[in-house]
Amino acid sequence: MYLPKLHKVWLCQNSQGGIYLTPKMANRHGLIAGATGTGKTVTLKVLAESFSEMGVPVFLADIKGDVSGMILPGEDSEGFQKRIKNKLGLEMQWEFAGYPVRFWDVYGKMGLPVRTTISDMGPELLSRLLELNDTQSGVMNIIFRVADSQGLLLLDFKDLRSMVQYVGDHSAEIKMQYGNVSTQSIGAIQRALLRLEDQGGNIFFGEPALDIKDWFAADTDGRGIINLLHCTELFQNPLLYSTFLLWMLSELYEMMPEAGDLDKPKMVFFFDEAHLIFKDAPRSLLDKVEQIVRLIRSKGIGIYFITQQPSDIPDSVLAQLGNKLQHALRAYTPKERKGLKAAAQAFRPNPELNAESALGELGTGEVLVSLLDEEGVPAMVQRAYVMPPRSYLGTCTEEIRRKAINATPLHTKYAETIDRESAYEILQKRAEQAKEEATAPKENDSLREEIHRSAPRSSARSTADRSTNTRSSTRSSRQPQSMVEKVATSALQTFGRTIASSLARGILGSLLKK
Repeated sequence: MYLPKLHKVWLCQNSQGGIYLTPKMANRHGLIAGATGTGKTVTLKVLAESFSEMGVPVFLADIKGDVSGMILPGEDSEGFQKRIKNKLGLEMQWEFAGYPVRFWDVYGKMGLPVRTTISDMGPELLSRLLELNDTQSGVMNIIFRVADSQGLLLLDFKDLRSMVQYVGDHSAEIKMQYGNVSTQSIGAIQRALLRLEDQGGNIFFGEPALDIKDWFAADTDGRGIINLLHCTELFQNPLLYSTFLLWMLSELYEMMPEAGDLDKPKMVFFFDEAHLIFKDAPRSLLDKVEQIVRLIRSKGIGIYFITQQPSDIPDSVLAQLGNKLQHALRAYTPKERKGLKAAAQAFRPNPELNAESALGELGTGEVLVSLLDEEGVPAMVQRAYVMPPRSYLGTCTEEIRRKAINATPLHTKYAETIDRESAYEILQKRAEQAKEEATAPKENDSLREEIHRSAPRSSARSTADRSTNTRSSTRSSRQPQSMVEKVATSALQTFGRTIASSLARGILGSLLKK
């Protein structure tokens, strides 16, 4: 519970009094750890409520689906009053309250859809999501480079799939500029895309992409909005869940300007089941998370990891978490006892408290706590009870959830999917155009072949026609065209014969005289 007069968050209570979180130190990050059933979710809710009351927006991953009740005020009961009086030692009238909650869901079923584009995800995180090896990750980088050089937008899942196919089909052309793209690598990426699609991961990519700035909001009373991501289904795909969280941290880091030391955070993020973020993550990604956690503090962002064992988080990240609330740990094996001892030693020692023994004795809702003071120095570890939440412990009804989803002003922005022209559509047009161009020469060849086949017959007919015309012309020249021509021809023939006879007789007579 946030107390404006004290300017601190009343987080825990023990026999020595209240234990408070200083708002200006809240962006130094924190850890909530403990075995299952020890009260981590309640501690998370108390912190989230306190930040909301001081006007700080919150992001919270709801893994089990039992945090949605924050939208409703809590209910009084006999057990609740016993906890207030007997364990906390308080004599006061507890005020219950509901909080401004916006519901989100990657799958778009239990909240507003959370989407990002393929380009925003980038080849590095996408390769991790697809579980590609180094060679295949290199091919993924080439795919992004080719798309960028040709001005092809990679927005949704079908854009990426068509781009992978395009690079595979044109591998010989791009080899000299970008390097070798083997058929085996393309096949492996395509199979990984099919696996992701079967798991519903394709729903995460598309437009309108989430603008994280929309999470930086407050209600009319000045309370920070609690952005609740429904993860019950998403949690079944741990790789998609962890990749989403890594993407979100990267977006925050790039988006937020430097802010220096503030009186309170600009926003606080709670990542439940945090071990999933780091499980089997390559060294390059671990380095990136460490960098973000270390530097995002100066941008006014606080990050709180919730997990079972502190050892679930890499030491380089764990060292950046200044505010620690450790619930009970159960140690039944040598490995577990070693982890318990390490968790106890991570606190600043308190001469009056044996932290290692206390960790195995803590009850539900009880913690070992160490918070940063005004100067950023960790306080000595104390044993205390976490304050109870003011909101409802449980889930809200489907009707209340749906009403809240429809009432938010962001509903019109994110509810409907947008599918604008991008790589898939452009490559489809190119393929159709290439098909038309490939078909056109075949049609022309067919036409020329048809003309060639018909040419000899036409030539023969022309030759025959010319021969007929020649014979007709000859016959025409041999046949008189009229009676006058016939008479003239007969007279000339008779005259010729007479002259020939006379000449013959004259020549013969002369010879006889001699």
